[in-house]
Amino acid sequence: MNAISIQHITKTYDKGNVTALNDISLEVAKGELFGLIGPDGAGKSSLFRILTTLLIADKGTATVDGFDVVKDYQKIRGCVGYMPGKFSLYQDLTVEENLTFFASLFGTTISENYDLIKDIYLQIEPFKKRRAGKLSGGMKQKLALCCALIHKPTVLFLDEPTTGVDAVSRKEFWEMLKRLKEQQITIMVSTPYMDEANLCERIALIQNGELLSVDTPEKIVGSYPQQLYAVKADNMHKILNDVRGYENLQSVYAFGEYLHTTFKNDEANESKLTAYLQQKNNSGIEIKKIEPTIEDSFIRLMTEKS
Repeated sequence: MNAISIQHITKTYDKGNVTALNDISLEVAKGELFGLIGPDGAGKSSLFRILTTLLIADKGTATVDGFDVVKDYQKIRGCVGYMPGKFSLYQDLTVEENLTFFASLFGTTISENYDLIKDIYLQIEPFKKRRAGKLSGGMKQKLALCCALIHKPTVLFLDEPTTGVDAVSRKEFWEMLKRLKEQQITIMVSTPYMDEANLCERIALIQNGELLSVDTPEKIVGSYPQQLYAVKADNMHKILNDVRGYENLQSVYAFGEYLHTTFKNDEANESKLTAYLQQKNNSGIEIKKIEPTIEDSFIRLMTEKS
C-alpha cells in the first residue's frame, strides 16, 4: 500500500474562477522522499492542505497512510507531521515551550520521542530558552521540524521548508531529511528550487495546478528529446533578439549568463549559428553543447503544455 494516494483531485477558488489544482493523480510509496516541484502559485500548498485535512477538494479522493482525507481526517491528523510554508509556531513561547506544547497536544513528551529529533534538536538546544520569534530563519526551520516530528508521524509534509533560508541552512536541512528517511518516515516536500529536485527519489513537476511529469529526476532529465546548446556573446540583449530570428530555431530562453537553445534539426548548428550571428555583428560569440537540467526539462514541459 502506498503512503499517499491522490486520485483526480481538483480544487478551485473564487467560485470556480481560479483553478488551483486540475485533475491531480499521483502515488507516493512508503518510506519515499518525494518532491513536489513548481513555482509560486503552482498549487503546491493547496495540495498539501488537502492531504493534511485542512482543505476539502472539489473533486477526487486522496488517502494518507490508508486513511481517507475526508472520512478519516482525525486519524490522519494523529499520524502526520506538517510544516507549513509560513512559520506558524508561537513566537512568544521559547523553543522548549513550543516543543513541549506540541508534544502535549499529541499526548506524548519530548523525552519519549527524543531519539527521533535528537540530531536536529541538539543544534537548537543552546537556544532553548530563547523566544521563537527571536530565532534566525535556519533555527526557526529546525524548531518547526522538531515540532512536526515530536509525535513520531508516519508521513511528513514539508511545504517549501527552505524558502528564504540561507544556502548553508538549506544544505543542512536536506541532510536532516536524508537521516529522517532512514527511520522509514515517508517525506513529501514541496519547493520552488529546481536544484533541490535532485535530492529527492522521485519528483512531480507542477505548474498552474497541473502535473507536467512524475518520475525520478534522472529519468525526467534523460527524456529531454533534443540536443541543448548554451549561447553567449558580448551583448546578450542583442544576441537574444538575433537568435530568435534564426530560421532553424526551436526554442530559446535566458539561463544565467547564457541563452539555452534548441533547434528544429541538428545539422551543423554550431557553425551555422555562429556564421549567422557574425553576420548580425555580434562579438565574443560562444556556442557549446550542454546537458539539460531539471529546470530545462521543466521549461520544455511547461512550453509544450501551454
